[in-house]
Amino acid sequence: MNRPALHAAIVCIALAAPMAARADQPGHHPAYLHALTDLRHARAHLERRGGNAEMKWDEKTAIREVDAAIREIKEASIDDGKNLNDHPPVDAKLDYRGQLHRALELLRKAEKDCREEEDNNFARGLQKRAIQHIKEAIRFTEEGIANSHR
Repeated sequence: MNRPALHAAIVCIALAAPMAARADQPGHHPAYLHALTDLRHARAHLERRGGNAEMKWDEKTAIREVDAAIREIKEASIDDGKNLNDHPPVDAKLDYRGQLHRALELLRKAEKDCREEEDNNFARGLQKRAIQHIKEAIRFTEEGIANSHR
């Protein structure tokens, strides 16, 4: 290998090494990013397919609480830039009760992610409000499950 080509190869390796090391490191608040994904996915499970008018008040309220939790997390400048419809697909095999149970599972995961230690005083207030909205969404989803058994 000639000297200029060798020099170019060394420079490329030297520049790529720090980028490769950073690629595996999580962002500043990876738990919040996981929570955003889970919240969007839970929201999709709460919505009736095709905008079914039979949606109950508790399901609508749960969706409003999910939206509020998403806003709180994003207000803390933690945003993955994805919209509400960017989520894993809803399992088409699940009946609506199954979707509510899946939504509940995702909401609980999001709450757990949001409870990770926060060292930023400003973000602590937002974290607390986001958790409260998620807890309310959990409560209304549980009511929706109870109503679906009737």
